[in-house]
Amino acid sequence: MPAYDFPQDLLDAQAALEAVHAERDAFARSLPVSTEPLLGWKADKKLHGDYRPEKPDSPGYTPEQAERLAGYRARILELTTQIITHPYWATLSGPDRVEARTALKHAHDTPAGPDA
Repeated sequence: MPAYDFPQDLLDAQAALEAVHAERDAFARSLPVSTEPLLGWKADKKLHGDYRPEKPDSPGYTPEQAERLAGYRARILELTTQIITHPYWATLSGPDRVEARTALKHAHDTPAGPDA
């Protein structure tokens, strides 16, 4: 894949987008199973095993949790819009633009080891 000379503001926006996604994902893992209160359930035992699927009661999201999640969504939309409408993309065409977008998504990847 060819190297691209991305403008710093585009690189910064991509890094911020990745950070917000990671923060949102970590927060989402701490949330209840459902957005609204929901009764738990237990299914019948499976035919060829002792596994019995179940979910506990879910209290639903608090207004603060819902607001925080909406804030993450708004920030992700803002950064995504900033990235996809950046004037840099007008300097490329066709497959180059697609390759450049892929390269931007991986611009902040760290090598896996000393030989990478």
